[in-house]
Amino acid sequence: MSKKVVIVGAGPGGLSAGMLLAYNGYDVHIYEKKDCVGGRNGKIVLGDFKFDIGPTFLMLPKILEDIFSFTGRDINSYLELIPIDPFYRLRFRGQVDFLPSFNKDYTVKQIEKLFPGDEGGYIEFMDREKLKFEKLFGCLKIPYHSFIHFLRPQFLKAIPKFDLTKTLHSKLSEYFKYEDMRIAMTFQSKYLGMSPWTCPGAFTILSYIEHKMGIFHPIGGLFKISEAMAKVIDEEGGKIHLSKAVKEIIVEKGTAKGLELMDGEKVMADYVIINADFAHAMTNIVDKRNRKKYTDKDLESRDYSCSTFMLYLGLNKKYHINHHNIIFANDYKKNVNDIAELKVLSDDPSFYIQNASVIDPTLAPEGKSALYVLVPVPNNSSGIDWKKEKERFRRLVIDKIKEKTELKDIEEHIEVEKIITPHDWEHEYGVYKGATFNLSHKLSQMLYFRPHNKFQEFKNCYLVGGGTHPGSGLPTIYESGRISANLIMQDGALGLGFDYQDVFEKKTVKDKGIGV
Repeated sequence: MSKKVVIVGAGPGGLSAGMLLAYNGYDVHIYEKKDCVGGRNGKIVLGDFKFDIGPTFLMLPKILEDIFSFTGRDINSYLELIPIDPFYRLRFRGQVDFLPSFNKDYTVKQIEKLFPGDEGGYIEFMDREKLKFEKLFGCLKIPYHSFIHFLRPQFLKAIPKFDLTKTLHSKLSEYFKYEDMRIAMTFQSKYLGMSPWTCPGAFTILSYIEHKMGIFHPIGGLFKISEAMAKVIDEEGGKIHLSKAVKEIIVEKGTAKGLELMDGEKVMADYVIINADFAHAMTNIVDKRNRKKYTDKDLESRDYSCSTFMLYLGLNKKYHINHHNIIFANDYKKNVNDIAELKVLSDDPSFYIQNASVIDPTLAPEGKSALYVLVPVPNNSSGIDWKKEKERFRRLVIDKIKEKTELKDIEEHIEVEKIITPHDWEHEYGVYKGATFNLSHKLSQMLYFRPHNKFQEFKNCYLVGGGTHPGSGLPTIYESGRISANLIMQDGALGLGFDYQDVFEKKTVKDKGIGV
């Protein structure tokens, strides 16, 4: 008889694990409180306009391709992924534009013109980061459940590449003399909800990944990835139960036994996977009596990422600006310090605009635009009263868009609109402190020091998502699903040594599984 796995939440980590386990013969049931799959990788529909809720960048599509391949499928049968080139437009002080491209020569020529002398540093950076990426990425694909796992030869060889004594900004300053160029190669720390002046130097691989491997867009929006993964689960006999909120993880004698739903139903299982926001799940669906390490006090004391203020705008005009646009504050360091240290709202915030309608006709009616605006802001530990600040800050953001972009008449063309504040992230989407990028990625909260994929508090429970290893961001969240599915399939085999084996890497598309 197949072993049963219940998963809390149909986000990308839960869907990744669900796909792999369902394909390998497990009886998979996913319980999702919303009426659609995806979690923050889901969709918002406003009239005839469609928007991604959260992620809009797809990097490292090879990871996603592998997940589909491990279930015997070709991702191209489910999704149309197109490369974005240029990757994005970076605008400094409302006037200087830098558009990095797949075409390395074109990028270098731009650097020669905008940041003369830094083109040599760029070429050197791309050459050196190749080895760093190869060393570090392998370390992110394996679990760390014991200190002894740091003694793996693979990890020991990678240690020099972690740049343990450097921040992202200080490391990139070794290559570039112009501050704008440094910002262009370090702003990616925002994908982790961190400041480049505090983000570990290891994360220089983020800008390398973008510049070397590109950024992609699935036609229909990134939420189509979640829908495609859900389709695979359905094809393999798994069940996704929508509008079914979980009340509590059932734990008996130190072992997870299943879920109690909000409607009173109890679902027993052999394994439980938690895909909900980690700290939110701990404080809402795991009884305090079953938490010795992750107490409320411990969770409160940890470092969390920034939050985001979101505008989803359906416009009755077609705008032809780039797909991805990042508009930096005139004083970017001050803006970042306002968010990370002072925890106040900046008068001159940086912001991101996605104009996916320029290449994807499925998101808005003909002649119209679906515009997504994201503004990094402090998380809810700031004490900001968003009921009071919501409209004022919206006004500020609209004014800055009009001031610093070509969208001078944007306000005249707003047909539909939705706002999500940090308060909404916490209370409507279940994000602890509204920290949209989860636990911060400082070194003391990574690898072994991040909540383990094989959960420490009780047996037969596993974690996926941005709050566990490897961390936040779609590619690493997909990896968390693969790691946890792999651990379940090897249950009992993982000791304190180096015996972790990735069963998926050993399989071919024709191999139906390892047996359950």
